[in-house]
Amino acid sequence: MTYNPIEVRKDFPIFARTIRDGKRLVYLDSGATAQKPQSVIDAEVDFYRLHNAAAHRGAHQLAEEATDLFEGARAKVAAFIGASSDEVVFTKSATESINLIAYAMGNAPAGNRFHLKAGDEIVVSQMEHHANLIPWQQLAARTGAVLRWFDVTPEGRLDLSQIPQLITPRTKVVALTHQSNVLGTINPMAEIATAAHAVGAVVVLDACQSVPHMKVDVVELGVDFLAFSGHKTVGPTGVGIMWGRSALLEELPPFLTGGSMIADVSMTSATWAQAPAKFEAGVPNMAQAVGLGAAVDYLTAIGMDVIAQHERTLTEDLLTKLLAIEEVAVVGPRTMEARGGALSFTVSGIHPHDLGQFLDSQGIAVRTGHHCAWPLTRSLGVPATTRASLYLYNTIEDNDALIDGVQSAMRYFK
Repeated sequence: MTYNPIEVRKDFPIFARTIRDGKRLVYLDSGATAQKPQSVIDAEVDFYRLHNAAAHRGAHQLAEEATDLFEGARAKVAAFIGASSDEVVFTKSATESINLIAYAMGNAPAGNRFHLKAGDEIVVSQMEHHANLIPWQQLAARTGAVLRWFDVTPEGRLDLSQIPQLITPRTKVVALTHQSNVLGTINPMAEIATAAHAVGAVVVLDACQSVPHMKVDVVELGVDFLAFSGHKTVGPTGVGIMWGRSALLEELPPFLTGGSMIADVSMTSATWAQAPAKFEAGVPNMAQAVGLGAAVDYLTAIGMDVIAQHERTLTEDLLTKLLAIEEVAVVGPRTMEARGGALSFTVSGIHPHDLGQFLDSQGIAVRTGHHCAWPLTRSLGVPATTRASLYLYNTIEDNDALIDGVQSAMRYFK
């Protein structure tokens, strides 16, 4: 059956509304947050309406129902990324997931494989979102480790020629984005993970821009930890995922301490529960987790390969149309090789913020600025860009609306 985004849009209530004096909403900012289908909204509301109780606390019926729904959502997420349920940790966001890993490593005692000391090295890249850069900067500052990074080529790719110089026996962590939120670049993680594991380093993957858009299997990727956010995956805000290999989760110290993450407590000491409970102190974000489970169901029913192909068609179309405008400069890969549906660009003579406001007046939602990737935009000599990010509910007509909007802005600001 041919994929029909017009039918898909009917599942998302927000597309029934109009904005800006009755204009149709052209939403091209899914890289920031995705819209939500009715099934996700219903799942979260129904939890509060019918099943609200503290999961893993209490022996009454509501508590049992809440626990079953919460753990059912964990099983759905695990299957979605090719993992085991005991490897999936619920957090409040992908940012918290990455901070969890970094802070836990900073708490690792001497002798633990995650213990970092002066002279050890952490490898990142220039294309990281701040959420996968600053936690590692802070870990380096706390431990005396050295932060090193892959440069980005003018074409918006990692400079893989640096692998032998960057990934060495001193490397303890390699933390990279799977797909750049600015450039759309999809990084070759298998090659990098192989080099990292050859020297005993662990690989942490920021998958916020890949898990919602393509089939991701943690075993095939060969990484050790992975983070993604619910709200970019047509799920609720307030829920993120931290996945880790079972053996590594057992060795990793906890980040937060408190209720439900303990095996035993005395007045002077405590021992920890097994993962994932070890990393889920406090009453969990149950309704949000249930909503994410519904989001996973929704995406699975369509098929991630189908979604990826639809986005590829849209991306190629929009990239071709942007490159055809002389005044437009695309920032990032200008071919479809290993690239996703985030397209950043500048327009000669128009500041990105001005362009964003003009497009908004036309009912077109895009992102402008440095996209929480300041080192990247500075390295490319473009302190700000306009970004259109595509998803399963976008259409060729959305692309055309953006192109028409850009051309109208060029006439307006002339």
